[in-house]
Amino acid sequence: MSAVADALAARRSYSRVTPDAPSHDELLPLVAAVARVADHGALRPWRLIELRGDARRRLGDALVAASGHTAAEAARTAAKPLRAELLIALVISRRESEKVADWEQDAAAAGVAHALSLLLADAGWGVMWRTGPHTRSAPVRRMHELADNEELLGWLYVGGVPPDAKPGVRLPIDPAEFLTVL
Repeated sequence: MSAVADALAARRSYSRVTPDAPSHDELLPLVAAVARVADHGALRPWRLIELRGDARRRLGDALVAASGHTAAEAARTAAKPLRAELLIALVISRRESEKVADWEQDAAAAGVAHALSLLLADAGWGVMWRTGPHTRSAPVRRMHELADNEELLGWLYVGGVPPDAKPGVRLPIDPAEFLTVL
């Protein structure tokens, strides 16, 4: 298989990562590479936001505000963004276009998110794309300072791969069930 096929076959999510994380400077070439995803009209209808340190706590507060949780539930919700030292918010940033529908722009942004997760994994990082019921809530939107043309796709939680991580398990598929011919 090719390197791309090998990367896809090996892809897995790490629900737990170590406190290590790539630096801003280490992320820049990966972001440059993901700009090559399929993107009708070359609109680049996406952007990424690094959340480190206190930004993760502010996200936890926004999640609590969105959830309405109190006491122990609120503490658990607030702690969710602290599972990794680096979160990368995945943002659809739709552009006005007569030729490119919103759904195509959303697909390009999702392609960027997936490609970035593959590149991070290839660089040796543990990654998990997380979402949740409050991803597109008003408090979370405000915390990320999203513009009116933007929507959040979720976050890549990024960190080191734990030494005791078990191999990812995914049941194989019958590709004939997913590939039809007209």
